[in-house]
Amino acid sequence: MALLDVMRSDCADFSFDYRRSFSGSRGPRQRDVGLDAAQGDDLRLFVNNPPRSADEDGIERKIELLHGTTTLAFKFQHGVIVAVDSRATAGSYIASQTVKKVIEINPYLLGTMAGGAADCSFWERLLARQCRIYELRNKERISVAAASKLLANMVYQYKGMGLSMGTMVCGWDKRGPGLYYVDSEGNRVCGDRFAVGSGSMYAYGVMDSGLRDDLTVQEACELGRRAIYQATYRDAYSGGQVNLYHVHGEGWTQISQEDVLMLHQKYREQE
Repeated sequence: MALLDVMRSDCADFSFDYRRSFSGSRGPRQRDVGLDAAQGDDLRLFVNNPPRSADEDGIERKIELLHGTTTLAFKFQHGVIVAVDSRATAGSYIASQTVKKVIEINPYLLGTMAGGAADCSFWERLLARQCRIYELRNKERISVAAASKLLANMVYQYKGMGLSMGTMVCGWDKRGPGLYYVDSEGNRVCGDRFAVGSGSMYAYGVMDSGLRDDLTVQEACELGRRAIYQATYRDAYSGGQVNLYHVHGEGWTQISQEDVLMLHQKYREQE
């Protein structure tokens, strides 16, 4: 706590008396500050209620990190569509509107970021290194299942230590398209569709209403784009740009990067 804050707070008591000599004695609520005063000066400094780092019950409280985003991915007959926003927030403050929330692990694997930007970026880049080592040792690409398992095993060692990460590992291997959800608690789930972040409920609504098995690539891209847009429209912690990727048998391809304001105008004109 800064000295200025202490001086302004109600728990501090400062008094200076020029009429009495300095006394080194202290009462039960006074603290010796180790100051030498000239003869004739009386300097008294003590804190009535010293600030604590814990609550009144003596239990330490963890810092609650406020963060928000919207990321989604779903499988369809031609591969996997990955769509994310680009807004980074620090509580109610918008820190950036141009964050790249899709991490390119290798030419056939993508990872998304939700939670703490530093945690997601570090662990997924570490995963990229482990995937490359696997390729060099085994002379073949790592599967999506194995890559997601590697990530889950790495973060599980730090369970309960404050990591904040909810990522989707998407890719294409010998078994076709793969999609896994991995979080900082070591959970790993295989599925056909996921949405992660503060705006995920809005993205799920659009995705569930429009997802079909016979979608074309263009229709699937439009579905992912609209789902992220609707999430940014309703969720204050999501926004910026909509980044869209398509994972297929030849690898991944970045389809588009569009500002949500432009999308808002586009969709309003279509109504």
